[in-house]
Amino acid sequence: MRYIYSFLLTLFSFFSFAQLPKGFVYVNEVIPTIQTELRYCTDNNFVGTPIDGYVNNVAILTTEAATALTKVQAELAKQNLSIKIYDAYRPQQAVDHFVRWAKVENDTLMKGVFYPEVEKKNLFNAGYIASKSRHSSGSTLDITLVNLETGAPLDMGSPYDFFGSASWIKNSNLNKTQRKNRQRLQKVMAKHGFRNYAQEWWHFTLRGEPYRNLYFDFLVE
Repeated sequence: MRYIYSFLLTLFSFFSFAQLPKGFVYVNEVIPTIQTELRYCTDNNFVGTPIDGYVNNVAILTTEAATALTKVQAELAKQNLSIKIYDAYRPQQAVDHFVRWAKVENDTLMKGVFYPEVEKKNLFNAGYIASKSRHSSGSTLDITLVNLETGAPLDMGSPYDFFGSASWIKNSNLNKTQRKNRQRLQKVMAKHGFRNYAQEWWHFTLRGEPYRNLYFDFLVE
């Protein structure tokens, strides 16, 4: 009997731990057609290793942000397009991981891919890394557009998480297709209540976000 009780207690603890805080949802449960590729679950990111706090490839947002995103996805579906999420809610421990990494100036494993034009020591001053992130409040996400038939991302003129002027929204060094794709993304997100970040074409935050200036630290799992 004692062992059964112990097992049930362990099982209860597991599900209690895995339950999202009130006000947060798994995006794929709200939008089943959404595509997710959380780069920070892998080593395909500017640090070059999986990031603290990312356990599974599941996108989490506040209920309000996910609800607004359903309208975006519905409109894009009419154009044979879909959102792909590269990052959404981000635990504070992940932000702390970025900060620790940024202070080790000789760790430049991924410089050639993600920040060839910026010295690592300048990433803070340039606004690419900070000790607090809007992502940790749960209503900010990093996304691109993909073709529903092929699954291929549209050409945006720079890769996701590229730290440099090529990623700025007002970058004028784009061809016609790249400019059109960026404008399409910016327009549909703004229409449904998201504001952009000028230095990153992929970065959007829900206007009137419910937990502004609150920074959560539960795991992405």
